[in-house]
Amino acid sequence: MERRISDHRVAAELRSMAARMSGLRRLHHHPVDLRQFIRDVPDFPKPGILFRDISPMLRDPSGWTAVMKELGELCDRLKPDLIVGIESRGFIVGMALATHKRLGFVPVRKPGKLPGDVIGIDYTLEYGSDRLEIQSDALADGARVLLVDDLLATGGTAAASAELVEKAGGRLVGCGFVIELGDLSGRSRLPEGLPVESLVRYD
Repeated sequence: MERRISDHRVAAELRSMAARMSGLRRLHHHPVDLRQFIRDVPDFPKPGILFRDISPMLRDPSGWTAVMKELGELCDRLKPDLIVGIESRGFIVGMALATHKRLGFVPVRKPGKLPGDVIGIDYTLEYGSDRLEIQSDALADGARVLLVDDLLATGGTAAASAELVEKAGGRLVGCGFVIELGDLSGRSRLPEGLPVESLVRYD
């Protein structure tokens, strides 16, 4: 009889301890600081420009895994059918993300790089103009598109790519960037109300 009473007391204590512990907050791991994988290169590609180089991030598995994890969470929220990447480092980010999330990938390229019929858009830059193209049948089924690139700066190329996606028949559901130069106000050139997420922001 004493043994049974003792066992009941132990069980009661364990239940009480479990109840107290259930009220505690779970510890959350802090996200990786991606800035440690970005190298500042002054005066590149010309004097006066501070270039944000993601090469160290590409070399480091922990850094690149963190990028894919965070952009993957963006995919989970927006649920795109396809990832569209902007030439050229957007290909690196976009193809890796598409593989990570088991989605298709479509490139936006400079003129004359894509075979077959293409749809193009001309846009202005700070010192001139440029053109981007996409294969005409790539988004013809009205696919939900997440547009990605490594960097959002003045927003000219991203805005043109966003317009090109719509022109090609896709439905743009958001944009994702590894780095954003906030003082250049690039996101203001993207469609109003469009979800835009950058993993590292420099102001």
